[in-house]
Amino acid sequence: MKKSPRQKRSRAVAHPRQAFHPQTFTFECTGDPKEIRKVEPFLQQINEAARLDDGTYYRLLVAGTEAVNNGILHGNKGNPNKTVHVTCVLSKDELVFRVRDQGKGFNPEDVPDPLEEKNLLKTSGRGIFLMRSLMDKVSFKVSREGTEVELVINLRHLG
Repeated sequence: MKKSPRQKRSRAVAHPRQAFHPQTFTFECTGDPKEIRKVEPFLQQINEAARLDDGTYYRLLVAGTEAVNNGILHGNKGNPNKTVHVTCVLSKDELVFRVRDQGKGFNPEDVPDPLEEKNLLKTSGRGIFLMRSLMDKVSFKVSREGTEVELVINLRHLG
């Protein structure tokens, strides 16, 4: 029995990450807190290429937005003359999302635990906790040029 062209075409479509070549996405914004609204469209662009499931995209959306927000508010202190640089490298096995600000840096271990009773009602201080809870790996690099946070999602177990 002869297959229709449509059937042949659908069989030839590979899984989105099977023959995947790494892609790099970049984004830059000022230290102005209003710039945070530009993060979601950037993350949607990444997701168009990555084709993440809804749960994984949500993890990226929340953690990525938190990382950029921290760079704007805490790193750059809301200074519109400073920039936040974002780079995302999407490969077959992982998504690596890096956010670099121009701040003086900090020690992530000095950030109070938001789950301690004295911190439960505070209106801030949950960003790093959320990033660590949602990502497969989170690391920080502090240098004279600023702080870089690296968020990693392991894609090997997806799809």
